Amino acid sequence: MEEMSKHGKVGVAAMKAGMDRKTARKYVAAGKLPSEMKAPREWRTRPDPFVEHWPEVQARLEATPELEATTLFDVLREEHPDRYADGQLRTLQRRVKEWRAAHGPDQEVVLGQRHRPGEAAQTDFTSTAELGVTIAGQAFLHLLCVLVLPYSNWQWATVCLSESLAALRKGVQRALFQLGRVPQHHQTDNSTAATHRIADGEKGFIEGRKRPFNEGYLAVMRHFGMTPRTTEIAAKEQNGDVESGHRALKRRLEQALLLRGSRDFADRDEWQAFVDGVARKANLRRGPRVAEDLAAMRPLDVGLLPEFVELSARVSEWSTIRIQHNAYSVPSRLIGEELRVRLYEDRIEAWFGGEVQLACERLCGRNQHRIDYRHVIWSLIRKPGGFARYVYREEMFPSLVFRRAYDAIQTPHHGLAGDLEYLRILHLAATTMQIDVEAALVGLLGQAAPITADRVKALVVRDVPPTAVPDLTPPPIDLRAYDALLTEVAA
Repeated sequence: MEEMSKHGKVGVAAMKAGMDRKTARKYVAAGKLPSEMKAPREWRTRPDPFVEHWPEVQARLEATPELEATTLFDVLREEHPDRYADGQLRTLQRRVKEWRAAHGPDQEVVLGQRHRPGEAAQTDFTSTAELGVTIAGQAFLHLLCVLVLPYSNWQWATVCLSESLAALRKGVQRALFQLGRVPQHHQTDNSTAATHRIADGEKGFIEGRKRPFNEGYLAVMRHFGMTPRTTEIAAKEQNGDVESGHRALKRRLEQALLLRGSRDFADRDEWQAFVDGVARKANLRRGPRVAEDLAAMRPLDVGLLPEFVELSARVSEWSTIRIQHNAYSVPSRLIGEELRVRLYEDRIEAWFGGEVQLACERLCGRNQHRIDYRHVIWSLIRKPGGFARYVYREEMFPSLVFRRAYDAIQTPHHGLAGDLEYLRILHLAATTMQIDVEAALVGLLGQAAPITADRVKALVVRDVPPTAVPDLTPPPIDLRAYDALLTEVAA
């Protein structure tokens, strides 16, 4: 058509367009482009295999519109086994789809929302397993607590280990202190960090009911002056802005890791700083709308909340305390006492008498345990018969070396005698240095020598000659210097 407008010669125009002269003449005569001459097809290219039984299918759909095409196809094959083949399912799916569009029930409409500047913040957790991040060479399994401002899509992410209240509090306040401003509302899903299920006596929990907020979460909201709100049950789309941002955030982190050339970090703080840098760079590109968000929010005028929740726990006769459905051992002298426990997002501290009695990493999940052999070894020495069936017996092997040593000891000494010998070695590790005892065990295992507590002690505890005390002569005392001083003062 362009060539025809230049010179009006069909032959030349057809040659330059790469088509036959007759085809070009047809388009010129019609005055239309090839794409404009295609008419929609209104006929079938093959017979409809369901025309005979479609009334039955339609009757079922009218009675029960929720039926799927796959279910209807299975019914047809059961009723008419020689009539339909597997390859015809797609045809029935198209027919059912067309029926739903023309005669089916109304569908739920997603109502798009217009966000207002500074009105709300949304928070959600997302896994980062696909990033393959390691800390000092070890796989680091963790989550990101992500806060998003829906109006501007400003985003901040905090590294955390679980979806706990401590993690949620840490993630929210890190984001707010980064902003320096506070929105009116804070919205999260119905996670156990913010809400709890409604109990119904002996019937368990009421499903589908709006879950009330936890008091700890409400305390966080009161501190920052935000109104809490949650999504409806099973309605993740109501938290859509933060949910949809997870993929983009992790894609940016993946690209940044590729540029860095390594996914290994020295510690958790270094990885958090890396995440902060990626988020900060992305937020700079949202400048104008972020400025509107900030202008509509009130200033942050409160201090940081403590990063821990304080609980109380009584030490059981097993010399353990139970925190968040997990057990931790403490020194046995504290049995029967009540400890103040600071529960951080990633660690716990147990206090008694103003001193820390236990500081260790926090266990994730439920029904886990962390037992330090140093807390119970004295009782095991006195009652070695309890070792064989001790509930936390496997925790009495600090490393694989100790386990191998125990197996080697049990070869000549079966039962109680072998247990007692091993417990003496473990007692030695508790009273000296575990690393020295382990080195001694490695040497004895390498020599295939019999392992006994006395042999290990001989390698670990060496007699050190006492340090000679030097013989010092006391200097003479001359008080005349003081007399001279007094004389000068009197003059």
